[in-house]
Amino acid sequence: MKIAVPIHSFEPGGVERVALNLCAAWQAAGEDVTVVLGREDGAMRQTAPALDYALLPEPVPTAAFETLWMIRVLRRFLARERADVIFASGNTYGIVAVAMKLLLGKRCPPVAIKLSNDLYRKDMIAPYRAAYHWWLRLQGRCLDHFVGMAQPMRAEIAELMRVPDDRITVIEDPSLAEAQFAALSALPRGEALPRAPHFLAVGRLAPQKNFPLLLRAFSRLEDPAARLTILGEGPERGKLERLARELGLADRLAMPGHVADPLPYLAGASAYVLSSDYEGVPAVVIEALAAGLPLAATRCSVSMPGLLGEGQFGVLVEPGDAAGLTLAMQQVLAMPFDPAAARAYAAPFRISRAAPRYSELFAKLVSAG
Repeated sequence: MKIAVPIHSFEPGGVERVALNLCAAWQAAGEDVTVVLGREDGAMRQTAPALDYALLPEPVPTAAFETLWMIRVLRRFLARERADVIFASGNTYGIVAVAMKLLLGKRCPPVAIKLSNDLYRKDMIAPYRAAYHWWLRLQGRCLDHFVGMAQPMRAEIAELMRVPDDRITVIEDPSLAEAQFAALSALPRGEALPRAPHFLAVGRLAPQKNFPLLLRAFSRLEDPAARLTILGEGPERGKLERLARELGLADRLAMPGHVADPLPYLAGASAYVLSSDYEGVPAVVIEALAAGLPLAATRCSVSMPGLLGEGQFGVLVEPGDAAGLTLAMQQVLAMPFDPAAARAYAAPFRISRAAPRYSELFAKLVSAG
């Protein structure tokens, strides 16, 4: 079975990282996998798995219009090479997938798309949200199959994309490679948290992650010994650094950028904080649970209550609530927390469990076509 997977670049992102790891697992299992790559730059390039990458040379830098460029690259690839199925690894590839259906018609292979973000998008103003929901319904008409990353997403997909249950599959988000899960699970967690609390957040420095909210919430903490580390890089770095200076956080905040191995930071953290306006099933949450960390997080998707064990593994607040996030950060340091239970919950979110389920799904799509 030949699987084509469009990927914009090696820029750090949970969607792309998970997709590349899935491709490596499929290849190891004997599938014929090609990553159709928009451009070669990005911090993950050095650690990306050895795969078959198809690339069309850029006539000019294409980062500013990467979706349009990917449409051209993928169409060119499909015109020259056979593919049995296209795997769109996240919401951001929905436009590319629909374009292939419209441009290629019956010649387009079946498309399975993994929904990586919240579909309700309550962060949008009403007119934009209505347009977005129309776009979801269009995807529901055009694409072949939809994958949710946790059980609560099934109802969300059915409602907003208006597709029947037999076109929806739930496969737990394959956030963790086996070696990664083993390393995270081996991190020592004593019964008592460090005396000086150290909060950790990971993500691209982009508006979706709402790190300004995190900085404001952290600045409200009364403990002068508390520390915050934000791992990631992105266009909002300057804005965040200015806000940190305004809030007087310079000596309590670390922003080391993108790091290839976050393990030492997870080992030294007291709790993980997620401040996003919207997400799907955040890989960073699964990693934090596997590391045995409690979480303070926003209710940024329908899956978040389940991911936090309905309060067993952390505290949820509404998106945008700085005072509520401050309180949650205080509460998770004092709440009863069982690292072993958190790690057991994270165990199903592994590549080794998800990859064969995707292969089974692709085989069904191919046979049905």
